[in-house]
Amino acid sequence: MQKIEHIGIAVKDIEKSNNLFAKLFNQEHYKIEDVLTEGVKTSFFQVGPNKIELLEATTPDSPIAKFIEKKGEGIHHIAFAVADIELEISRLESEGFTILNKTPKKGADNKKVAFLHPKSTNGVLIELCQDL
Repeated sequence: MQKIEHIGIAVKDIEKSNNLFAKLFNQEHYKIEDVLTEGVKTSFFQVGPNKIELLEATTPDSPIAKFIEKKGEGIHHIAFAVADIELEISRLESEGFTILNKTPKKGADNKKVAFLHPKSTNGVLIELCQDL
């Protein structure tokens, strides 16, 4: 793993949250993107070398909708940049981690992504990200 790529925060209303975080960070978001396959709208803020991704559900059965229903708004996942996502998936699986996406899929912000089940990572949903 190379670095923390971003921290994902589940929100109910992306417009209200964009306004809130713009005030907090003293800058506007740089991108809004729909990820249709995940039923989510994302918004990204660059904060120094770090990124924050806001996630709003666009369908009632999306993972973000289910997360908010169960836990409320808040930190959803931590994403790590990797050089070779397939190699990292193989390595982590051999170390005993439960991989939710053994085949990476296209994610937001021009990335290939895969997730590790939180039950195998002390309750934290981990996302692996590789630039496309």
